[in-house]
Formats: sequence, structure tokens, C-alpha cells
Amino acid sequence: MSGISRRGVARLGLGAGIGVVAASSAACGSVQGLFGAQGPGAEAPRLIGDGSTSYTGRQPNQPDPPTPLEPGQTPPQFVVFSWDGAGEVGTGLFQRFLELARAHDARMTFFLSGLYLLPEGKKRLYRPPNNPVGASDIGYLTDRHLKKTLTYVRQAWLDGHEIGTHFNGHFCEGPGSVADWTAAQWRSEIEQARSFVKSWRTHTGWHDEPPLPFDYDRELIGGRTPCLLGQENLLPVAREMGWRYDASSPGGLQRWPRKREGIWDLPLQNIPFPGHSFEVLSMDYNMLANQSAHSTRAPSYNYPYWRAQAAQSYMAGFQRAYETNRAPLFIGNHFEEWNGGIYMDAVEEALRQIAGWPDVRLVSFRQFVDWLDAQDPGILAQLRALQVGEKPEGGWNSFLRPTKQAKDTAGTA
Repeated sequence: MSGISRRGVARLGLGAGIGVVAASSAACGSVQGLFGAQGPGAEAPRLIGDGSTSYTGRQPNQPDPPTPLEPGQTPPQFVVFSWDGAGEVGTGLFQRFLELARAHDARMTFFLSGLYLLPEGKKRLYRPPNNPVGASDIGYLTDRHLKKTLTYVRQAWLDGHEIGTHFNGHFCEGPGSVADWTAAQWRSEIEQARSFVKSWRTHTGWHDEPPLPFDYDRELIGGRTPCLLGQENLLPVAREMGWRYDASSPGGLQRWPRKREGIWDLPLQNIPFPGHSFEVLSMDYNMLANQSAHSTRAPSYNYPYWRAQAAQSYMAGFQRAYETNRAPLFIGNHFEEWNGGIYMDAVEEALRQIAGWPDVRLVSFRQFVDWLDAQDPGILAQLRALQVGEKPEGGWNSFLRPTKQAKDTAGTA
């Protein structure tokens, strides 16, 4: 496919196994105190299984229910910021972006790695397909960081963010790579990821810690595979499990999405890369790969230019969609301080700028597919017909009208 970064797809989700730094663990408070943020009328927590998770009613801090576009209405500009791994490793980045989202009324998707809720002392409970028992290419969190991760995952859900999955051991290379996993092996990996989230109390022995405030079987409707590999064999399993989307496709174009095998296919996208004739994947690691040849500690004199280049790349992708086909923009990140933390600064700068534009909706993947499923199929077919950077002929008022394509309910490729 043309336009893909010349250095290829990023090694995604190297994530929280790198650069672990000690950090103090904040107290979580009582169950009632934690869940009080839901407001009047919220259901009392109902513990599930060993009490690691709980059902607390409808998720708080959600947008109004989606409504269909009116004929001739300009579509909103959706932007989804997502995080691979979503573990806190003492850098404060999880908290930083929760606070940033709160300040700009933004929602995000956190793709939690199941192993980040499994203590290293219990690593032999993990049986990764085609790899030794307990193996992991991203390691395991310290107990202190596992507790902090629990704290921020709780808060993320209460703030209205989505908790998806980044699976477990993050195997991208060699004979055990996820690229070669069968459907049965993906099913095993998913079931293990779910069990680690749903049984962290049993595995840690921390029965006094508050539960996660959601039923993970209901919450989990999508994920992103390590290094964007293995989607073909994953999709049939995702469909069987009732998932609604997958965010594992590499090198997608900035166009309106369609379904594959009944699942919304929401890829990372090729976006303009200032100073280059090729485009870059909308993900921090892919920018790093093109700027510093995969080095996470390149000479610091490069940092100011690279930071600005990354932020400008996100904004160029945003502006191209905003001013033309209004295709959603999907941005992927990691809680990492690669090259002095410049990619965290770049994505923060991009979010701050994007939040100030009219008609922008900063949403999670779950909220976005809720909106897609509420639309007239014929309208979605018209949106999908627009190419990258293509403006609707005659403007939105004349272009976006119901058509006889309403039978295109799935938008299947």
C-alpha cells in the first residue's frame, strides 16, 4: 500500500516494561468513596467473582446517546487517543493524561495489558501460545506499580474512558510471534487476559484493595494486537466473543471505516510527516523509528525539532480530515519517556490544539462505534466513498443525503 512509512510498521506496545522507576502508591479509599463519583442514583457496587471487578451500573461521564446525522449535516470530527499497555511505571504519565483529558472534556481508550495486573511471583500462571510458561517481552510490573495501575484504571473508567485490551506478553518476533498465532491460540490469549483482570485480588492477595468498578466481560469490546500483527486470525475469535471493533490494522488511510467479518476495523493511519515526502503511522513509536532509527535515547540536541515535527504531524493529519472528508483520526501512544519524553509532549500539544476546534469530539473507540452504529447505513456508505483529502462535492449540505445504498448495513470490504 502506498504511503506507509518507509521504515515499516512500528513495534507497538513495548510499553511499560521499559524504564521502571519507583513511585509511591496512593491510598484508594473505601468502595463507597471510590464509586461515589457516579453521582445520585448510581447502583450499589455488586462484586463479581473474587471481588476484583464489580458491577456499578452505567458508566459515568458519558456523552449523550448518539443520534443519526440529519440530511445535509456536517459530520463531527472524531479523534481517538489510545494507549497501548496502559500500565503506570512510576513516570506519572497515566495520571498526567487523565488530568489532561479531564481539563479538555476528552475521552480516551486504554488498552490494558493483562499481565500488568499479574504479579511477577505468579507469572507461571501465564501460558503464552508458542512461548515458554511465564514468558513476556514486556516483563511484569513491581507490586507498587501494579497498585498504581489499578488506581488509575479505576479512575479512568469513572472518568468515562474505555478499558480495552493489549493482550498479554507482547510477542512480536521469532517463532512465538503473535503474527503466527491460530484462532485457538488467540482465544487462549484473550481468555487469559480477561482472567488476569478479573482475578487480580486472588493473584495478589490484596483483598482490601477496592475492586475495579466495571464488569470486564461487558466492558471489553475491542483491542489492539502487539505490533499490529495477527489480526486475520484474531477477527473470527473477536466476532465470536461479541467484540464490536478491532484497532490492529497497520497503515490505514484517513477514510471512514468499514467492517471486516462483522467487526469495525479501526486502523492506525498514515498521516503527513513534515519535511518528508512519505507519510508516517499515527503513533508515537513510528515517529521515533523514523526520527532516531528506533533509538529511544538519541542525542538530545535533536529533541526540540523532533518534538515539534511529531506535534505538527498529528495536526497535519487532523487538519487534512477536518477540512475535507471528516474521517476520524486515530492516534496511538505509550506511557514512555522515549527520547526525553518528547512524544508525550507532542501528543499533549496536539490534544490541546485539537480540543479548541469547533465540531470536534474527543472520544473513545467504544463511543465512536456507538455513533457509527446509530447512523443511517446509506449515509455511512456515502462517507466511505470519500477518498483521503477529498471534499464532498457541492459541500456537505448537498452531498450528504439519504441514498438507496441503505442496504449496506455492514460496510464490509
